[in-house]
Amino acid sequence: MNPQSAKRAISHLVERKVPIFLWGPPGIGKSSIVKQIANESDVEYIDLRLSLLDPTDLRGIPFFDAKNDKAIWAPASFLPEDKGSKGILFLDELNTAAPMVQASAYQLILDRKIGEYELPEGWAIVAAGNRESDRGVVFRMAAPLANRFVHLDMEVSLPDWQEWAKASDIDQSIIAFSSYRPDALFSFSAQNDSKAFATPRTWEYVNEIIKSEPEDDLLMDLIKGAIGEELAASFLGFRSVASSLPNIDDILSGESNKVPEETAALHILCTSLTMRINDETRAAELDNLLRYTLNLPGEFAVMIVQDLRQRDIGLDYIKSWPLWIKQFNSLMK
Repeated sequence: MNPQSAKRAISHLVERKVPIFLWGPPGIGKSSIVKQIANESDVEYIDLRLSLLDPTDLRGIPFFDAKNDKAIWAPASFLPEDKGSKGILFLDELNTAAPMVQASAYQLILDRKIGEYELPEGWAIVAAGNRESDRGVVFRMAAPLANRFVHLDMEVSLPDWQEWAKASDIDQSIIAFSSYRPDALFSFSAQNDSKAFATPRTWEYVNEIIKSEPEDDLLMDLIKGAIGEELAASFLGFRSVASSLPNIDDILSGESNKVPEETAALHILCTSLTMRINDETRAAELDNLLRYTLNLPGEFAVMIVQDLRQRDIGLDYIKSWPLWIKQFNSLMK
């Protein structure tokens, strides 16, 4: 489910006070979406990081009521108290919380009360967490707790992110780079031990780094610390030649034959073009791409075609393929 679809689905369920669990890899904006819904609905929003809490933090602390000769529970001060209030209680990192904390949350989710505390009627509960495959420390939820939620799986969506980025004043070079390198928006892999990797969250960090206007000798180290060395080098290389790069959509639609002169720009362009092609690319776009490569230096045209053939992208049936073979066959290995 892309972020916009997830947002619409959550909005419907929040209105009906149906508990929701939003699953997704780290850094893709799960908490941001829930906060947006609260802001747009003009209701309160409380974000609880359950992995940082002890069971007593949710349940409260017992103390002795001498007047009535009994123990009572003092509810947590961070939970909403106004009976007439409306809002979203966001339980983030629920499945990374210790089992005893999950057990405390279970009562709050199931019965909308815990100890002496009762959640006001106008509040909805949304929880979120990373998947077990995302290399995080997670605890499997008990079946009764899992069964209390409607589960939604959210994935990264480049068009959704670009739309958000444009409205959020994200640096134009970052948005343009995401079009040239769609894979760069989210590079997390459970098999990769790198401390820094690209997510929508870390690209926001890159935006803040750029706007802080650091000295040139610091820029690479700062950006590398946010998204990793390979992407940092690629992004900074892109920024240095961005003004000379043609629009990829114009190339694939056959509206541009502009070829950059710098070798670095050609490398970035060829990489970006091949990454825009997949099994769903239309024959007309492939034909426009092949026709465009006829204007490139031979080694770059061959680089593009070899990459496509390695990924089993069929080219033999494309109209301009015989013309391409006639021009560049001698360079093919």
